[in-house]
Amino acid sequence: MRSFLTRALMLVALTATPALANEAEAPKAGLLSPVGGLMFWTLLVFAVLFFILSKFAFKPILAAVEGREKDLRDAMEQAKADRDAAAALMGEQKRQLDAARAEAQKIITDGRATAEKMRADLLEQTRAQQGEMLERAKRDIESEKLAAIDEMRREAVDLAIAGASKVIEKNLDDAQNRTLVENYLASIGTK
Repeated sequence: MRSFLTRALMLVALTATPALANEAEAPKAGLLSPVGGLMFWTLLVFAVLFFILSKFAFKPILAAVEGREKDLRDAMEQAKADRDAAAALMGEQKRQLDAARAEAQKIITDGRATAEKMRADLLEQTRAQQGEMLERAKRDIESEKLAAIDEMRREAVDLAIAGASKVIEKNLDDAQNRTLVENYLASIGTK
């Protein structure tokens, strides 16, 4: 291809040489005055150059331009497809984000409900433990009261025996005296 273009240019140069030689001999005319030989050679060179360009240059140039146009159309279609895909992905991301927000809100609500339930359970357990402690304290107080009453009775018996011993001045058997006084006091407590 390159050698053909080189030959074509050499042919144009050879055909233009007589026109240049003819121009040197031609009388000087004005810029707008027609010179037949020059017009002929100019048209001939234009026609040959146009033929050579149309034969070898215009087809590759047009093919390159059409290829470029096709590439641009393909790129525009790809960009449109990418834009549509990006919009679809953005919509999907938005839906996922909304779902995640709803899930987080549900978890927070469930957490609050669980915390409130745990608080109520702990409060109930505390109340139950407090009631048990009060009952135990009442039982302990009652048993201590009974133990104190028994202790007071024993001391009263001891004091009564000691007093009776002093009055009678005779010391009777301690075990027998104790039983006698305890029976008497027990009968007093039931009346």
